[in-house]
Amino acid sequence: MSKNTDKTRYSDEELGEFKELLEKKLQKAQDQLSFYKQQISELADNPDTKIKGLDDGIGTAESERLYNMAARQRKHIQHLENALIRVQNKVYGVCRETGKLISKDRLRAVPHATLSIEAKQNRSSRGK
Repeated sequence: MSKNTDKTRYSDEELGEFKELLEKKLQKAQDQLSFYKQQISELADNPDTKIKGLDDGIGTAESERLYNMAARQRKHIQHLENALIRVQNKVYGVCRETGKLISKDRLRAVPHATLSIEAKQNRSSRGK
């Protein structure tokens, strides 16, 4: 077999490992989203739970914070689901700019990554 640097995709075994990691992250993200939804619901259903004497703006700020966190979590879930599709299509871990494999360390840290560190740094330096 050719050198690791010459590989154009991860093996089925490696993809299976990443699939497992993604599924665990996805479950955790879905649980977190459910928690945020529950908090939003409780805040909406129990307006009397506010501490007397505090400004009503605190409840509004808390609702807004929870809605923002839930929206970010939904986006994160979408990224993880897209990564699972890439695993299924056997293109997971391939940088969308360079076409090279993204390092396993990067994928373990950010399993939904679509850019290698090199491509991400190139984007950052071009943006300055």
